[in-house]
Amino acid sequence: MTDGHHGADEAVDSVLVALADPTRRRLLDQLAAQGEATATTLAGSLPVSRQAVVKHLAVLDAAGLVSGSRVGREVRYAVRPAALDATAQWMAALATDWDRRLAHIKRVAEAAEREGRTNDRSQDRNA
Repeated sequence: MTDGHHGADEAVDSVLVALADPTRRRLLDQLAAQGEATATTLAGSLPVSRQAVVKHLAVLDAAGLVSGSRVGREVRYAVRPAALDATAQWMAALATDWDRRLAHIKRVAEAAEREGRTNDRSQDRNA
């Protein structure tokens, strides 16, 4: 395994861990809808404290899903889609691999079924 592949795996892992929490998913939804917002604004529509929102945003930031930029005394957060895109590509590749495997199983099963019917007809003729 190459270092680049290992790094990509770690990035996907951190995104999946970050997205495992429903509060963090709601924060991402809010930021996607609003464009950018402060922790205080985000906490206003969630059943958690501002400090909890800040901790969730730190996890999202570490995963590369959001970024914070200081504007005066405020930190405004915005979605960074690149990490989501990389995770979506990984999931699409995984789905493609499973589709390929299932198609192979289907072909094998159909061939076995056709062979079974052919053998049944041969036995009928020989009887």
